[in-house]
Amino acid sequence: MKRMLSLAAIAAAVMYFFDRDNGKRRRHVAADRTAGFFRRKARVLDRGRKRAVSTGYGAVQKARHRNEEEKPQPNDATLKAKVESEVFRDARVPKGRVDVNAENGVVYLRGEVDSLDMVAELEEATRKVHGVRSVENQLHATESKS
Repeated sequence: MKRMLSLAAIAAAVMYFFDRDNGKRRRHVAADRTAGFFRRKARVLDRGRKRAVSTGYGAVQKARHRNEEEKPQPNDATLKAKVESEVFRDARVPKGRVDVNAENGVVYLRGEVDSLDMVAELEEATRKVHGVRSVENQLHATESKS
């Protein structure tokens, strides 16, 4: 019974692919879909390979630089530039109304911003910059109390 069903399936496939009217088109479609299937699988495998290689490379670099010396403290002009580039990255920050100064690793923020939330955001962003020892936040908000 199994053999008879197998032969019937093979006969149906032969009739389907060697039909006089549509057989050639069906064979080409089947070949194209099969090739596409294997190309997609090859791309997935290649992405996995690349991910494994880059993860391994990252682990090696992390181990190699594990005991790296700390970076030297930047001078005041460099620290001011780094803080400005970090703080003014957000387009919502009014660049013309906020002044940044640095003295011996202490960063002074002065000026006006639109909200109290922005005052806190700017202070937090400034604290995250490498080389900032402390922040003197002298910003005030112009938001109206309703």
